[in-house]
Amino acid sequence: MAAPDDFDPEYDPEPPQVILPSLLDAPTVHPACCLALSNPLLAHLASLLPPAPRLTLSIGSGYGLLEALFLAPPYSLNIIGVEVQPSSNTHLPHAQHREVAGSRFLEPLAAEAEAWMFVYPRRVGLVEEYIREFGTGNARAVVWVGPTADWEDYKGVFWGWDVEVRGADEVGGRAWEVIAVAMKKPVGNST
Repeated sequence: MAAPDDFDPEYDPEPPQVILPSLLDAPTVHPACCLALSNPLLAHLASLLPPAPRLTLSIGSGYGLLEALFLAPPYSLNIIGVEVQPSSNTHLPHAQHREVAGSRFLEPLAAEAEAWMFVYPRRVGLVEEYIREFGTGNARAVVWVGPTADWEDYKGVFWGWDVEVRGADEVGGRAWEVIAVAMKKPVGNST
């Protein structure tokens, strides 16, 4: 048995320090992100999310590259990525990462987060379940990013929210992607 101060290669409490990619002004695919990233796209998405210390929860964060870019300057957001076990996270420090047991489980921290972000979500029901369970909590905005063709399946989930949709290519993304921002309507105004 190893002494408590010896390194155990089977247990590494923090992912290794990762060098984040330099982004360009044109959308570029990175192996650790479904979304093609660019400086203008990140700036736009960051403008939709609350500044630190207010919390954003990125549900389905995968490798955590997008979230790690938001943690770093110039954005320095307070964002926590959520992924199913076993997580593929390679970019987020443990303090900024949560795991759920499977795709049908919800992260309770959603009740405290002011914004949620879903990038290329796999299941409409997941977004519905978060809204049903935590939509009356602190969440004021939900940012959904994915293929334009998928938006048709998701848009009904946001009934009762004010939704603005724009093509990602308008803000530095790819032409076939869309960014939808759903804002919670004031109480008593759900039409």
